[in-house]
Amino acid sequence: MEIKKDMLIGEILDAQPDVAPYLLEMGMHCLGCPASRGETLEEACMVHGVDVNDLLSKINA
Repeated sequence: MEIKKDMLIGEILDAQPDVAPYLLEMGMHCLGCPASRGETLEEACMVHGVDVNDLLSKINA
């Protein structure tokens, strides 16, 4: 499954839990809270000052 920037964090983690370390690395430490699970990957990257395209390259490699 290819991860895309408009996917919800919860949707990503449910489908591919192995993505969690990448999110933790970018500073997203509350992966289980309802607010973070409802954000898109792009929104989470904006909040944490991470380039979404760089993160997608790492995750989808």
